[in-house]
Amino acid sequence: MEETRPLDALNKARGSRVMVELKNGKQFLGTLKAFDIHINTVLDEAEERENGETKRKLGTVFVRGDAIILISPA
Repeated sequence: MEETRPLDALNKARGSRVMVELKNGKQFLGTLKAFDIHINTVLDEAEERENGETKRKLGTVFVRGDAIILISPA
């Protein structure tokens, strides 16, 4: 089956490491565990990144979908 919708691409990334960038400039790197139609997202083993460096390790985090600019494979 070919990817035809944005959520299909996101679903394919489930269980993989992704980088999430927020409107406020923060970046989180973690394993994509779950998301919903609003792109509210749960990351496991998440860490906050700044200038490519780990700023702090956070564990499991919930990121509100309306704060997200992009989600990219890590």
